[in-house]
Amino acid sequence: MNKEEAKARARILKAMGHPARLLIVDELSRGDRCGCDFLPILNVDQSVVSRHLASLRNAGIITERKDGVKVMYHLDCPCILRALECTLGVLKAETKRRSAVLRRIMA
Repeated sequence: MNKEEAKARARILKAMGHPARLLIVDELSRGDRCGCDFLPILNVDQSVVSRHLASLRNAGIITERKDGVKVMYHLDCPCILRALECTLGVLKAETKRRSAVLRRIMA
C-alpha cells in the first residue's frame, strides 16, 4: 500500500468513525431507507442526520436517489459490512485478553 492509498482508506474509515454512521450503515444493510427513517433511530435533528448521510455518501459508502419527494439511501458498498463484522471480532478478542489478565491478577 502506498501513501495515497493509505489516505484514501483512512478517509473511508473516518467516515465510519461515528456511532450514528454505524447505525445508518446497519439499517441500510436491511434495505434502502428514506432519510426520514433515521430520525427516530438516531434521535437527533434532521440537519445532523443530513450531515452523517453526506459523510457516508462522500466516502462512497452510500448513494441516494429521489423517490417523489423522498430521498432514498442505498448501501452502495455492502462489503463494508465485513469490516463491521471484523470489529466485533476485535472486541471479542480484547474482552478475552482482558479477562485473562484479570484472572491472573485475581489469582
